[in-house]
Amino acid sequence: MATELPSGRVQPRFAGLATFMRFPRLSDASGTHDWIVYGIPFDGGTTFHPGARFGPRAVREASQYVKPASIELQVDVAKVFSLADAGDAPVAPFSCADNLDMVTDFAKALGGDHSVSLANIRAAWEHCGRPASGLALVVLDAHVDSVDRVWDEPFSHASVLRRAVEDGCIDPTRTLLIGQRGGLNTLDDLVFARDSGMTTIPAAAFHADAADAAEQVQAFRRRIADAPLYLSCDVDCADPAFAPGTGTPVCGGLSSGDLLAQVRAFAGAQLVGADVVEVCPARDVAGITALLAAHVAFECIAIDAVGRTA
Repeated sequence: MATELPSGRVQPRFAGLATFMRFPRLSDASGTHDWIVYGIPFDGGTTFHPGARFGPRAVREASQYVKPASIELQVDVAKVFSLADAGDAPVAPFSCADNLDMVTDFAKALGGDHSVSLANIRAAWEHCGRPASGLALVVLDAHVDSVDRVWDEPFSHASVLRRAVEDGCIDPTRTLLIGQRGGLNTLDDLVFARDSGMTTIPAAAFHADAADAAEQVQAFRRRIADAPLYLSCDVDCADPAFAPGTGTPVCGGLSSGDLLAQVRAFAGAQLVGADVVEVCPARDVAGITALLAAHVAFECIAIDAVGRTA
């Protein structure tokens, strides 16, 4: 079912209520929907700069100039899908564990720190019928996010992948990590991802030989075939020159164009859920990080649309 969006040539994009990409509000829409976008204004799981709780508002504002037809993928998401913006999820600002429970019933996310991804991965896994093999997973992130605990907190943004593996929600042997780089507290931070069988393509691989790195991404895409896939993008995967507005920036990352290309590499995949996280508006410059996040979210919907129209 298609979605009727206001024309930017009739109703200016700087006017009206700022829903994501000007999607209709879920409360105003009827019937079922293919994609429901919502925010999680929570940053209680961050370990450095806070402020991602304001990310959903910033991304919605930036998305007013994100249009529904993709030049690169030759698909118009508004003609393929019934789309809606559900507003923001309820949150528990002072408890990662309570927040996880409150958000798990939601299926898609936009905004918040990376700790919110676990709730969305759980929800997507449950929506797929709790497959015993878990979901395939692609993570674009400067960090590995698989340490056990930080300050004795098991549900911070640094532990998302470990908890998701322990829950059985994802298959680590069908998990691809893109963009990792920079210093670590200890090299032991890499052990869980390596020993559990995750595939990593660090940012340095794209700088050294972009064609080879892209082929590694394509090899993973071929390997997962039509398995249910979840995609998580931390905006710090991009270099701070392109995404300064984030809580844990690391130099040497991907350009915004390269980041978007990695998302598009999964065009036609069986995408069952996605999130874009760690936008910190207080540290942003001219809204460029929020704009990148809005484009990544659009690309996630577009890659699913490609599979629906094939």
